[in-house]
Amino acid sequence: MTRVVVVGDLMTDAVARARYALARASDTPAIVTMHGGGSGANIASWLAVEGAEVAFIGRRGADITGRNRDMELMGYGVDARLVMDPERPTGTCVVLVTHKGERTMLSDPGANAALSPEDLPRDLFTGGTHLHLSGYTLINEGSRDAGLAALDMARRSGMSISVDCSSSAPLERTGAEPFLEWTNGAKLLFANIDQAKVLTGRDDAEAAAKVLTAWFPQVVIKMNSDGALWYTNGRPEPVRVAAEPVERIVDGTGAGDAFCAGFLPPWLEGKPPAEALAAGCHLAAKAIVYLGARPRL
Repeated sequence: MTRVVVVGDLMTDAVARARYALARASDTPAIVTMHGGGSGANIASWLAVEGAEVAFIGRRGADITGRNRDMELMGYGVDARLVMDPERPTGTCVVLVTHKGERTMLSDPGANAALSPEDLPRDLFTGGTHLHLSGYTLINEGSRDAGLAALDMARRSGMSISVDCSSSAPLERTGAEPFLEWTNGAKLLFANIDQAKVLTGRDDAEAAAKVLTAWFPQVVIKMNSDGALWYTNGRPEPVRVAAEPVERIVDGTGAGDAFCAGFLPPWLEGKPPAEALAAGCHLAAKAIVYLGARPRL
């Protein structure tokens, strides 16, 4: 299978799952756990566990959590190319999960915000390899130059490129037009419904996908419990696949990342879009029943 190079964010997730409705300005009983996180690192981890050859480029702090995340990635089988930041801590995300399952995230990018073009190992950017770029790298002003450099190096090397929009609120703050300009030339875009709306102004997933094919040859829209769709310009209708049912949702954090990791291998092998979508939905369902964003070893 094609080697995948992931450039993106490395985080530690502090996940607080409330047992009851949040009591504003007071206490709410919760289950609090700590996990490896970061969209880019999650995708690299799932890819490696599923048998793909994958390298991850990122930045961590010179702290215990950074060392733990580094060892965790290597344990999954990821070729972790992490630069140690002597000043900034490893990124942290506080994930607040209500008793109804709605997630709100408070993110401190930490060392991720200092990822620079000089941190990109040139030996990984070669023809016949695929680059997957986490949108957070472009959305975060501090790491934007690194994201743009990775895209440029991939284009010059003849690599195929996919980009994930990552998160709707920071994407909206950044602006649709700049994001679309920066990612021009990518072969595949991943977005969920909210992110697609930010980029196109369309509420309907199919309509948004058709608009986005003006910038990207292929578009995948993740639709949560409604599954996912794939669309390419010139096709009369998108390909849709239903979500895989799960008995119990433990934590949806990182399910979208797992979807990307499930979709990419069959897509890179030239399998039919429906097969790639089904593989993505299967891995997303698997992620939902784990406690946290990363696979269990």
